Amino acid sequence: MTNKKPVSAAVIGLGSMGLGIAKSIARRKIPVAGFDVNANAVASLSACGGIAAASAADAAKNRDVVVVVVVNAAQTRSVLFGDNGAAKTMKSGGVVISCATMSPDDARGLERDAEEMGILYLDAPISGGATKATDGQLTVMASGAPEAFDRARPVLDAIAGKVYELGGVAGIGASFKMVNQLLAGVHIAAASEAITFAARLGLDLGKVYEVITASAGNSWMFENRVPHVLDGDYSPRSAVSIFTKDLGIVSDMARREKFPLQVASTALQLFLMTAAAGMERDDDASVARMIAGVTNVALPSPKNES
Repeated sequence: MTNKKPVSAAVIGLGSMGLGIAKSIARRKIPVAGFDVNANAVASLSACGGIAAASAADAAKNRDVVVVVVVNAAQTRSVLFGDNGAAKTMKSGGVVISCATMSPDDARGLERDAEEMGILYLDAPISGGATKATDGQLTVMASGAPEAFDRARPVLDAIAGKVYELGGVAGIGASFKMVNQLLAGVHIAAASEAITFAARLGLDLGKVYEVITASAGNSWMFENRVPHVLDGDYSPRSAVSIFTKDLGIVSDMARREKFPLQVASTALQLFLMTAAAGMERDDDASVARMIAGVTNVALPSPKNES
């Protein structure tokens, strides 16, 4: 039975995804507090009707649902269980919605630690990007106890266009997300290779984009990332470092399973090469710049470069 009681929420991590999530919650008239190390992000939430908090513990104090939108498992553990951690101050029996991409083992460990503190844990990685976060239309790949889903339902409804309930324990959601990240990384690498190859062939890159997005070779990543290359704009919407991390997790999982991932392994090496070339914090479409540099191909000049 869906919980109809009013809920309060907190969002820890107000980057492009977390801030959008917090704004979506606020639009549903759910009281939401937020914390981030970036004071400007906290101010942005406050301007939209959210409550500015001075720490994770402050944001989570007496809150029913705490959404954690940080980079990885280590950061998730820190904001939940470290000094000034959220788990110590949120309501007993409350729910953590953990959105970071991480290994299934890390998700299961966080679930165990949450249970020891009397709180519920949803392993709930997200997909869709900053625009869908702001629109409340994310895809959530979640696993956890039915009670956790029930208590978190108002917040899940506020942030997601689709919530997949994938199992009763943590780790399953994380596994689904890693399959997604395998494909996303491969598609970005392939899109970067394709547009750079088109440049070597002397083709009109704008026309290549028009034709491919209307053809069978298109992918969501080609359609989304190639405009960054065409604009010469590599400001990070999703950084190269995200995929060195995520494809690294995929590689570790495959090694444990004794499962060969030839294509994903090649994509990981392309991201590692791009990071090694000094573009780790740049947009992940920078794989195209790395390939262009190796092959002496001219792409549209990055903005702010002469």
